Amino acid sequence: MWSLCALILGFCLDLLIGDPHGIPHPVALIGKLIDVTEKGMRKAFPKTVRGENFAGAAIWLIVVTVSTALPALLLWLAYSANRWLGLALETVMCAQILATKSLRQESMKVYQALQTGDLEKARHAVSMIVGRDTQRLDEAGVTRAAVETVAENTSDGIIAPMLFLAIGGAPLGFFYKAVNTMDSMLGYVEMPYKNVGLVPAKMDDFFNFLPARISALLMLAAGTVLGMDGKNGWKIFRRDRYHHASPNSAQTESVCAGLLGLRLAGDAWYHGVLHKKKYIGDPLREIEPGDIPKACRLLYATAFLGLALFSATKFYILL
Repeated sequence: MWSLCALILGFCLDLLIGDPHGIPHPVALIGKLIDVTEKGMRKAFPKTVRGENFAGAAIWLIVVTVSTALPALLLWLAYSANRWLGLALETVMCAQILATKSLRQESMKVYQALQTGDLEKARHAVSMIVGRDTQRLDEAGVTRAAVETVAENTSDGIIAPMLFLAIGGAPLGFFYKAVNTMDSMLGYVEMPYKNVGLVPAKMDDFFNFLPARISALLMLAAGTVLGMDGKNGWKIFRRDRYHHASPNSAQTESVCAGLLGLRLAGDAWYHGVLHKKKYIGDPLREIEPGDIPKACRLLYATAFLGLALFSATKFYILL
């Protein structure tokens, strides 16, 4: 019950303050751990395909173990000393694991730059939240990238970690963030990450399989409540949810595309290499900067529905 309270309070705290600049963030520390561990494991294993695969597996095991065990130890110490101290610490941890406000803030920076006609500023802003190359993007491309990342990260940044928090509290939440961060840093198909990143990428696919589908259904319900085209959202979800190299990323993207009546995805440049990608959705209308705040409203509605569902389910189980 204390973990449930921490989840609800942490969600509210995240909405209030987001991720304040200047305060060290645990995910950044996880990123540093990944970087240090990667360098060590590359030296420890042979520079062969098999050797790098084993190096990636070792990185994964070390990072998830440390990222889960350390918060668990800190919480055990805090709750042992005082329950209210434990609740306060876990609330802060939950807030740091969730990214509802920060995702909206960063995507709205793109919208604000587009509103002023500053395409270069918009390209820079969107480069902070997407992995693709942004130098070639026109206004529509920048807008599309922002909408796509809001849709995808509604699952990766909010619903998926919220589900893990509901199941196992902050330690399991940090477990998920470690899995997801390793995929973001190592899970590329280009060298030098192709072999080392294989296990981190596959494990991210595994642990996101169920959350991505729950996120898509929650987003569909949220969009319908907001008056968006729920019927088209369901149609595009069923048709295009696997139009992505990842089995999970297009789940929420397809729902978002259908709800907004847009065509998302398509070819994109990554690290100077053009990747051929299928389209998601139908171009019922041209994408416009105003679709970014629409995607953000969808993000918030989905987050609130997710919190209500997971909290109610956990409360029922605990009774």
